[in-house]
Amino acid sequence: MKILKRILTIILIVIVLAVAGGMIFLNSVKTKALPDYNASVDLEKLTAPVTVFRDSMGIPHIYADNEEDLYRTVGYVMAQDRLWQMDLMRRITTGRLSEVLDPGLVEADRLFRALDFPKKSQMVIAQTDPDILLCMEAFTDGINQFITRNQKKLSFEFTMLGYKPDPWKVEHTFNLIGYMAWDLSSGWNTDMALYKIQQVVSDTLFRELLPDMTFQDIPVFPEFMSSDNTLELQSAMTDAIAIIDELGLQVFEASNNWAVSGEKSETGMPLMANDMHLGLMSPGIWYQMHQVIEGKLNVTGVALPGGPYIIAGHNEDIGWGMTNVIVDDLDFYLETINPADSSQYLLDGEWQDMRIVKEEITVKGVDEPVVRINRFTHRGPVVSEFKGIKDKVMSASWQGNEFSNEIRTIHLLNRAGNWEDFRDALSTFNSVSQNVVYADRQGNIGLQTSAGIPIRHSGGILVYPGDTSLYDWQGQVPFEELPNSYNPECGYVSSANNKTVDEDYPYYIGSWFALPWRIGRIREMLEEKEVLGTEDFKRMLRDQNSLFARKMTPVYLDALQDHSSGEFQPAYQALDDWDYDMQASSAAALIFEIMFLELNRAMFEDELGDDYGQLAYNAIAKNLIEKTRVSGHSLWCDDVNTPDISESFHDNIRTAFQQTMDTLTSMYGSEVSDWEWGKLHKVALIHPMGSVPIVEKLFKVNRGPYAIGGSSHTVCPYSYPKGSSFVANHGASERHIFNTADWDRSLTVIPTGISGIPSSPHYLDQTKLYINNEFHRDHFSREAVETSYLYKAEFK
Repeated sequence: MKILKRILTIILIVIVLAVAGGMIFLNSVKTKALPDYNASVDLEKLTAPVTVFRDSMGIPHIYADNEEDLYRTVGYVMAQDRLWQMDLMRRITTGRLSEVLDPGLVEADRLFRALDFPKKSQMVIAQTDPDILLCMEAFTDGINQFITRNQKKLSFEFTMLGYKPDPWKVEHTFNLIGYMAWDLSSGWNTDMALYKIQQVVSDTLFRELLPDMTFQDIPVFPEFMSSDNTLELQSAMTDAIAIIDELGLQVFEASNNWAVSGEKSETGMPLMANDMHLGLMSPGIWYQMHQVIEGKLNVTGVALPGGPYIIAGHNEDIGWGMTNVIVDDLDFYLETINPADSSQYLLDGEWQDMRIVKEEITVKGVDEPVVRINRFTHRGPVVSEFKGIKDKVMSASWQGNEFSNEIRTIHLLNRAGNWEDFRDALSTFNSVSQNVVYADRQGNIGLQTSAGIPIRHSGGILVYPGDTSLYDWQGQVPFEELPNSYNPECGYVSSANNKTVDEDYPYYIGSWFALPWRIGRIREMLEEKEVLGTEDFKRMLRDQNSLFARKMTPVYLDALQDHSSGEFQPAYQALDDWDYDMQASSAAALIFEIMFLELNRAMFEDELGDDYGQLAYNAIAKNLIEKTRVSGHSLWCDDVNTPDISESFHDNIRTAFQQTMDTLTSMYGSEVSDWEWGKLHKVALIHPMGSVPIVEKLFKVNRGPYAIGGSSHTVCPYSYPKGSSFVANHGASERHIFNTADWDRSLTVIPTGISGIPSSPHYLDQTKLYINNEFHRDHFSREAVETSYLYKAEFK
């Protein structure tokens, strides 16, 4: 018995030691990347000491004597907090996800390589001002000094995935601009979806899908004048976009911005607001930062991890913020291939050689690289395989591959002192097309379209014949002819991805603008009061009253009069009594959203089959339903499965209502008073590795879900992947209110936090503020920074 007891004791000791060792190792993996924000750093190549203050949110305020010292420190500090996220983003732009994540990403890697971000970057670098390149090189060196010094202190993702980051290159930062431009292109999904639908429906049905701009009646600048018959909407391109969504790296899906003049402001000076809408994941896409060179530069706002500059923010003189123009900057071409040589295509009567690139893709767990072939015409990559086109060859012409210099733009915006400087900076912002709002300390407000708008033979909705150069782009609209507004008589400027100009503008900009629900509500609120203040702007940013619901609900009620009594009377009454606020506690909001999804099904499923879900609730479907709301009829309303009956829009609405009642009753019971939009509609901030249960259990990388209101059509937006989940995956990625009368009274918040390290106190520490529509101060003056800092470090 003594021997057995001794053996059991030894076993117990071994188990305890093993468990203790495992806990120590796990704790090390969790915390080894945590930086000491108060520790001094000996940073090589600095010419003078640099001070880094961090406030209660961990946001760095960096004070340097010169640009190279500033950006070298910026690179180091950003890598402290977001290195793995930076590495993930550069792997997208270079097509190297399979190398560290999953063999299933090979086709996504091939697509990203076909987009050829590095080629564009090399072209731009060769034409960039040497002084700007010095800043970029210093930033790159700061990142690499951090990587070199912290090989044993990398964040847990590197440990879990079993790799270490390569050195950063200047090119990697330029690549991020190309990635942002691709993510913003409206044509990647809509044009090809239309092409595929055209193959399987009648010409009359197809024509109804084409947008009618008369239904988009609120322009950004109202005063400005100047043979495969199978339908497969799912494709490798769709899959790649889904991967980007899953990794939390969607950029600029939508946005709001506005500014009021001093005459409409309580302070007597302009106020400005901006919230850019993109993927809601952790870590978030923005990195908050304040950069100072005394007497030369003082700028604060949000930077893209992997880039040194403030993309949206303010300096001592001006503030600026961005919304997507929704420019149509991509066209598809149906190529004629030489039957004797599949590497040649016909152009103006002659066979032209394609550029053939052999892609060797390193795959995790596979000894030999996977080989894929990408082909290019003079216009751009062959994309038909990515888009699920089986028997045709299609190429794409994309503005993102044309020359632009967004790095120059942002460098100069950070230093701009007035409207003229602002516009000069934006003149090279051609690939990442934005409407940029402006407010300055001299009392001026403005809005400038900054976009690469191709000059075409005709509008760019459909696929062009590729055997002629007739449809090749003829350059782009000169910057001087792009729409802008400066100190308008109404006292405000605003944009929300809506139609840019009226039809008399001489150039085609696009077709798939956001319908005027958000912009209509924004302008409604801007005109509610003669004078507006910060509290009004906060109210506007959290507003979830739906102009869309206000227009659509009466149409529903008219069709549903038979349900004003009877079994579904409580649901009918909820819609009839509704104030159109999409708040989380609203039963009517829940009914409205589910009804709209079911209306999509009723209108499209009979013609398109299971693939209708790829069309439902996107720009094509929304535009058609809006046209039908106004006109009262569409051929798409008729159910092809009932040839003896011609269904109307009201019939579709009644079908949608019945399906909605069945769905909600099965989910929440028959008491409508128990139904709440927030019970179904939630937001969760998920880390790219957070879907793996053991990762979440060990590292606590996710937050939520939280019940929320709103939808894609409200000013405060929480949009969700239609048809698969009601957990919001897009929303405001940041909220800013800039007070030009006193920059220290400006407010900001992001959904996440400054740190990408889950064990950090500043990982997702702004989430509760964000969910509750609250803000924190955006400290700007040296006095405000020094009286509020929580950490201080000297770099020397």
